[in-house]
Amino acid sequence: MAVVRTAVFLLLLAAAVLFGMYAYTGQPRYKRMGLATLKWTLVAAFGFFAVLIAERLIDQ
Repeated sequence: MAVVRTAVFLLLLAAAVLFGMYAYTGQPRYKRMGLATLKWTLVAAFGFFAVLIAERLIDQ
């Protein structure tokens, strides 16, 4: 659980750095990479927590 939380935090941090690089340089590739990183990080996090919720519902 801690590993997944750490990975999600680091990926969100990477997306923030990419958005910062976009703001600094104005190159649209950093914005595209930041959005892709953010999108897939959120998809993976929601999927992981959905599995945890389903696991708790099944065990009850």
